[in-house]
Amino acid sequence: MALLTELDDIDRLCEAGRGVLRRETACTVSCGGERFEVPLITLGAADAALPAIGFFGGVHGLERIGAEVVIAYLASLTRRLRWDVTLARLLDGLRIVFMPVVNPGGLWRGTRANPQGVDLMRNAPVESAERVPFAVGGQRLSATLPWYRGAAGAPMQAESAALCAVVERELLGRPFSLALDCHSGFGMHDRLWFPYAHTARPIEHLAEVHALGSLLDESLAHHRYLLEPQSRQYLAHGDLWDHLYLCAAAAAPARVFLPLTLEMGSWLWVKKNPRQLLTRHGLFNPLIEHRQQRVLRRHMAGLDFLLRAAASHARWLPQGAERELHHARAIERWYRR
Repeated sequence: MALLTELDDIDRLCEAGRGVLRRETACTVSCGGERFEVPLITLGAADAALPAIGFFGGVHGLERIGAEVVIAYLASLTRRLRWDVTLARLLDGLRIVFMPVVNPGGLWRGTRANPQGVDLMRNAPVESAERVPFAVGGQRLSATLPWYRGAAGAPMQAESAALCAVVERELLGRPFSLALDCHSGFGMHDRLWFPYAHTARPIEHLAEVHALGSLLDESLAHHRYLLEPQSRQYLAHGDLWDHLYLCAAAAAPARVFLPLTLEMGSWLWVKKNPRQLLTRHGLFNPLIEHRQQRVLRRHMAGLDFLLRAAASHARWLPQGAERELHHARAIERWYRR
């Protein structure tokens, strides 16, 4: 029995999906005398010429709902593979990667940071040349304060380095890949953020993101996601997805890598149950069971949409004049103030 129920759930799913799911250990971390594995689960096509999608959760240990959403979707796929012929065929042309618990030490301690006090989403070697908000944009003053980036010049934390290594190995070498990192704790709406976090400049694949957003609006008519660049809300140093996007663009500009962050609007849960303000976990998670079940149900359709969009990318990626049109509309939508 694992020390975390999330790791127990992953072990049971891997046993149920034996022969289809491949489980590895991305890295191992220590916390309070205990050792935790950071699990990596892969399935689907190994051919690097085919597209891929990655689902990530638990980067911030306090935001357990992020890990739970990713595990719930892994459970759905595992159980459907017993009978879903269309899903089995889809896996012949798609690689799927799961890292549901990137920061097990933080989950165990109930902290945003890892056991060393480092905020993993401020830990990459990316510096903003623009003004970032004090503290929340990343600070190097002390690990006892929130949003600590780690010491200047120090290697990335084991968990951050493991996530980057998995993305580089499993996603970046392919002609098209998507990543979704599940978090909570921002506002009243569920937001889908795309890079950049370190600058207000548009990304090189802005047209592709806009085309994906248009596809989302057409396909899930009643979804509640607000798609936007993270820079519309705040700027930050050290964002892992900015770092990985920049690495991908520098290594192979012709390839398309679209990292998204799902920021679930936890203030809505607090509005419905103000007593959650009395507990630290209540700021970031739906503490009442029926609300948690509702959150898990709501996001299954969104994750499944992204999986199928990755598998079918050749049918919707804009080209030529259409790409120019999507770029112009994206600039008007997100960057005209």
